Amino acid sequence: MCTVVIRVIPRAKKTEIAGERDAALVMRVAAPPVEGGANAALVEFFANALRVSKRAVQIVSGERGRAKRIAIAGLADDEFRARLSALGSSARRTS
Repeated sequence: MCTVVIRVIPRAKKTEIAGERDAALVMRVAAPPVEGGANAALVEFFANALRVSKRAVQIVSGERGRAKRIAIAGLADDEFRARLSALGSSARRTS
């Protein structure tokens, strides 16, 4: 199981990975942080990008804040990094 620290920026123009800052992956999410919309978009993005089921991606902490920790079942840390780096710049973005 892989655990990743994420800094979420909601209400962005596009859902995309925006880099790393302070040992956290920065994610821009198009959905607003209302009724779990941004969390659902975050889970869906990682499930699609990493080719795992939505059930495999779980928010471990930070459901109500911008700083989150997610766990991805079935992936080791090195496999997560490999799949993330394999994404092209166009594949890293979704509307």
